[in-house]
Amino acid sequence: MKNVVVSLLGTNLDRRGGEDPFARWRPTIGLVSQPVFKVDRLHLLYEKRFAELAAAVSEDVSKVSPKTKVVLEEVRCRSPWNFQDVYTMLYDFCGRMNFDPDKESYFAHISTGTHVAQICLFLLTESRHIPGKLVQTSPDGKKNPAGKIDVIDLDLARYDMIARRFETERRDDLDFLKAGIPTRNRDFNALIETIERVAVRSEEPILLTGPTGAGKSQLARRIYELKKADGRVAGAFVDVNCATLRGDGAMSALFGHVKGAYTGAARDRAGLLKEADGGVLFLDEVGELGLDEQAMLLRAIEEKAFFPLGADREERSAFQLICGTNRDLARAVAEGRFREDLLARIDLWTFRLPALRERREDIEPNLDFELEQFCRKSGRRVTFNKEARKAFLNYALSPKTLWRANFRELNAAMTRMSTLAPDGRIDLRTVGEEIRRLKLADGNAARGDGAPETESAALKKLLAPAELAEIDAFDLPQLEHVVKVCRESRNLSEAGRALFNRSRLRKKTANDADRLAKYLARFSLSWEKIRVSAASSEN
Repeated sequence: MKNVVVSLLGTNLDRRGGEDPFARWRPTIGLVSQPVFKVDRLHLLYEKRFAELAAAVSEDVSKVSPKTKVVLEEVRCRSPWNFQDVYTMLYDFCGRMNFDPDKESYFAHISTGTHVAQICLFLLTESRHIPGKLVQTSPDGKKNPAGKIDVIDLDLARYDMIARRFETERRDDLDFLKAGIPTRNRDFNALIETIERVAVRSEEPILLTGPTGAGKSQLARRIYELKKADGRVAGAFVDVNCATLRGDGAMSALFGHVKGAYTGAARDRAGLLKEADGGVLFLDEVGELGLDEQAMLLRAIEEKAFFPLGADREERSAFQLICGTNRDLARAVAEGRFREDLLARIDLWTFRLPALRERREDIEPNLDFELEQFCRKSGRRVTFNKEARKAFLNYALSPKTLWRANFRELNAAMTRMSTLAPDGRIDLRTVGEEIRRLKLADGNAARGDGAPETESAALKKLLAPAELAEIDAFDLPQLEHVVKVCRESRNLSEAGRALFNRSRLRKKTANDADRLAKYLARFSLSWEKIRVSAASSEN
């Protein structure tokens, strides 16, 4: 592999000095004089007014390194201290280079030029416009005119200490998104890792789905705080519950209005989208928005502009958007209650937060978190009796405990027990009373019309008793989970991606829908049969 270096002419340091032009360190001459680093081709960039100096440096290079081919590249730059001018000049140069990384190794020399030029070379190498590494030359203080050289690979994985610091910061970010709770559920932890990467790298809309009480609002606020700490937003976090917005009030609340826009509009109102300028707008229960509001929201997302109610001049707001919903928006589109184009725009990054009963191993650390939060808010020290803690966890972890309201229900239970705890000690009696209260509430909810169908009940609707009796106890929990995922997915492919999320990565071509269809067929099931059953349960 040939070594090819891109370098800027050093208009001061590269000049000859004294009788011996090689007696002192000169960055470009030092570059080609290294015994451990050969330069096969040097692209030396210079401005027209320094053509004579460039020719002299090229001549000196040929003397100290005859095998180095010097390619003089005349460039134009109005100001070497103007970032836009320098970056444009170097970017255009990269566009003219026929880089061939399979045959040549490339290096960007960052010891010459202005600080602006050095930064631009770094950025172009980091973005792979120069597909190689950085090289830096410097005097070594030992009267060695060749000086010394450092090759810098921007693959930070090669630098153990830096990599460890980045990993530590990343773990801190993950802990922050989880509110410091040492969660144990593997799928949830993997979900949070993905959300962390998206939060610090993307400004596109994020859609958080999942049942009520799963923690969408808290996660949205923490995503904002992470973005703000990372310098990606500077404005406010504006939290909107779309279920509370109706009629002209919805338009006015979101987009603002001008005085006299409707009866009662006594003065101008900026609106929540304007308040979120430069920050994050969280639209909780976004599926509750009316179609007119959805149309205006779509334009505001795409163009960062909208018209306040009654206005003839548009307002601008550069907000980042997070949406939350517990509804099936794809179904809402099919029923004409949600715009398909809006869903396509906010569905780029979609994350489903699991229900509490789907991550029971996280109940214990969340129990400790809720207790700590209560103590902090109330200023009282409350602890668990050992037997009482065990009794409550036995109930909380039981498959029969559905936790219909998810983390809100757990929070309410901890608040009640902590408040009623005699002398700040939650005992068996307090836990027993709370468990009876939870069981009573659970039983009332189960008798209600809106009670969610359990997985076993879903299978009983799909399969005849004789068919269920033929299924091994080993296969039954897996089939229940597969049916559950199918009921919550928009199509067979999406369900397949969720179920085969690990093994699909090891396949050259992943046909998840076909794999899932074949699995369902083993039990005389199909996607259509499951969806029809799910629809009948909801009606």
